[in-house]
Amino acid sequence: MNHPVDLATALRPRPPSPVQEIEDERFARRGVRLLLKRDDLIHTTLPWDTAAFGSVDLYPPGNKWRKLEPNLRAAAAAGDRTLLTFGGAYSNHLRATAAAGRLLGFRTIGVVRGDELAGRPLNPSLARCAADGMRLHFLDRARYRRAADPDVRAALHDRFGAFRLIPEGGSNSLAAQGCTELGRELRGVADTVAVACGTGGTLAGLAAGLGPRQRALGFPVLKGGRPHFLGRAVGELQTAAFGGPRGDWRLDDRFHCGGYARRTPELDAFADAFEDRHGLPLERSYVAKLLYGLTTLAGEGAFAPGSAVAAVITGRP
Repeated sequence: MNHPVDLATALRPRPPSPVQEIEDERFARRGVRLLLKRDDLIHTTLPWDTAAFGSVDLYPPGNKWRKLEPNLRAAAAAGDRTLLTFGGAYSNHLRATAAAGRLLGFRTIGVVRGDELAGRPLNPSLARCAADGMRLHFLDRARYRRAADPDVRAALHDRFGAFRLIPEGGSNSLAAQGCTELGRELRGVADTVAVACGTGGTLAGLAAGLGPRQRALGFPVLKGGRPHFLGRAVGELQTAAFGGPRGDWRLDDRFHCGGYARRTPELDAFADAFEDRHGLPLERSYVAKLLYGLTTLAGEGAFAPGSAVAAVITGRP
């Protein structure tokens, strides 16, 4: 396969990802239907995907593509060929950006939280970024928290030259606009649409795209005052993207299981049982927490009998 691929072909809109209904007695006994919005299959819906671009493993997964695609279009239109973005040591966003850069011919720079990682062997996630051509730059945690400050940005420009900045998690106004299509694809499909949240961009766009009698439910996967911070971030993203609040949405912070990439025995037991019951491998940082939360809410009677709940499966293990 030749690289980079043609941008016009690579950024061609995809058809809707499939919706899969599964039989789960914990929902059925409450009279609730459980649907899975399979955004983890977003790049396997047309035969020309693999034929044109090679293995599906080359692609950014699920909602990461929905957020990246409008940013990549904007970068290409502006003639920006270097992308710089931020993430932790296990960031799916860094992996997605690196993969997109390799496919589309962008130079990519990943600013990684934690300078103590610089002298250590790369974990599998960062090793994948490096294999896809991303230049990794490790920043101490104090400066990482100040990544928006002018002096930190100036130092990055001094080190790397000109670049187009994509924020941590890929969440900006363009990303929120890109995720509205996810909501539109689910109009009339479910009463409640739920998604796991890191930086809030997917939830901001999802809620904006849903119909007037639907609600969006977000499950933060980070701990530490996240409902207040994340709620404010979603509101700010909607204002930047759409001029003000859009849609009916809320957050439930009970299922982060200790924070990003953290797990509990209860979460692992739930995920193992779900995989055995339904034959669907669960990504543990986002998807398992989402489904764990929804199953708990169903048991609490949070969803009306006769209603349908859709869970957005944002990526695979």
